[in-house]
Amino acid sequence: MQEIGKLLCVIGIVLAVVGFFLWKFGGKLPLGKLPGDIAIQKPNYSFYFPITTCIIISIVLTLIMWLLRK
Repeated sequence: MQEIGKLLCVIGIVLAVVGFFLWKFGGKLPLGKLPGDIAIQKPNYSFYFPITTCIIISIVLTLIMWLLRK
């Protein structure tokens, strides 16, 4: 039971740090505007799918989870 408590504390701290950096520097990061992100705009229709951004976030989260396992 103690391991779950420690894990929840670590996850909370990580989320707080990531939230702080996104709050302070979120507008300066190129996430959402990377090459490979799909953006279609027509007169009465717009579609946006940040596929490259999703892949990068997935890789970063995978690496973080892999490091936490060790």
